[in-house]
Amino acid sequence: MTAPSTLPLLFTPIELRELTARNRVVVSPMCQYSSEDGGPTDYHLVHLGKFAMGGAGIVFCEETSVEERGRKSYHCAGIYDQAHIPQYRRINEFIRGQGAIPAIQIGHSGRKGSGCSPWEGYRPLTEQDARNGSPPWTTISASAIAASETAAVPHALDHSDIAEVVAHWREAASRALDAGYDIIEVHAAHGYLIHQFLSPLSNLRNDDYGGDLEGRMRLCLEILEAVRAVWPAHLPVFMRVSAVDGLNSRWSVEDTVTLVREAQSRGIDCVTTSSGGIHGPGTATLVPRLPGYHVPYAERVRKETGVRTIAVGLITEARHAEQILAQGQADMIALARELLWNPNWPVHAARELGVPNYLDLLPIGYAWWLKRREEIRGITRETPQK
Repeated sequence: MTAPSTLPLLFTPIELRELTARNRVVVSPMCQYSSEDGGPTDYHLVHLGKFAMGGAGIVFCEETSVEERGRKSYHCAGIYDQAHIPQYRRINEFIRGQGAIPAIQIGHSGRKGSGCSPWEGYRPLTEQDARNGSPPWTTISASAIAASETAAVPHALDHSDIAEVVAHWREAASRALDAGYDIIEVHAAHGYLIHQFLSPLSNLRNDDYGGDLEGRMRLCLEILEAVRAVWPAHLPVFMRVSAVDGLNSRWSVEDTVTLVREAQSRGIDCVTTSSGGIHGPGTATLVPRLPGYHVPYAERVRKETGVRTIAVGLITEARHAEQILAQGQADMIALARELLWNPNWPVHAARELGVPNYLDLLPIGYAWWLKRREEIRGITRETPQK
């Protein structure tokens, strides 16, 4: 790669505390429902490894639960057991060896647990599932309000329960460090446990974890403090938020800005802003699904707090990604499904944006052969066809 001053912003390295990402392409967390007893398999090595080989700067594994009951389904990822660590470490060593930064998003489904995969309709587990070896479990939340008409009513956490949950996040962060992650992100979005405390639609408490905005933010901020306390000072902590709840939203962008300011004072380095999820799946949103539909949230949070932001939401074109960065709307660009379609998207984007030696984003065993092909193509173009 050439000197940073000659590169488009998308391929300009970015410093995150003492880390330097080779570019600003982020692989967003994508749930795969392919874990075994909460732990990763060789599927995850291949799934995540190809994104690192494809040239991304930061590779997030999927949302990973801090405790067993915090999974959405029996097939969701977790980091609640020491037995999970060796395989995560193996995956992260491979990602790092390909020039990318391994990152983890830790979360808790809360009342949205005890369910099935999206291709089974996200439905709650039933007695029929129990007969097939997958019994429902008791979920938890801020208040005893079911996530849907068909979901079970969750257990409302008391103060001792909350202390245990915060401890789970602290322990998960320690395991993530042991597993070799360089970036950790606290998942406070998409209708999961932290979001359930933040939103007045799901938090009807009248104690110090409910009521006004300060009370509803308390659990989130305690978790951020717990994670930051065990995460090394030279490594960054991210946070993901839903800027608005979704349908009938009562969590506002103004609330998000306030939360981010408080998070910043607790050592949070970067925020990913999406939306929705308090009702329905995490993909549910009141925002029209147009390319870059979450970018205005990233821009506002960035401008009003000074915190670095990651833009996400149907960003699929290289020039669009570059424009977002050039206009100061975000600091990094996250892609998800586009990378499932084309894990080499960063290389293609670099070529389109005129990055010299763009093939060097690939492993040398790929780049050398593809450069030879480019040379042959160049000769062919210059030689008249007979």
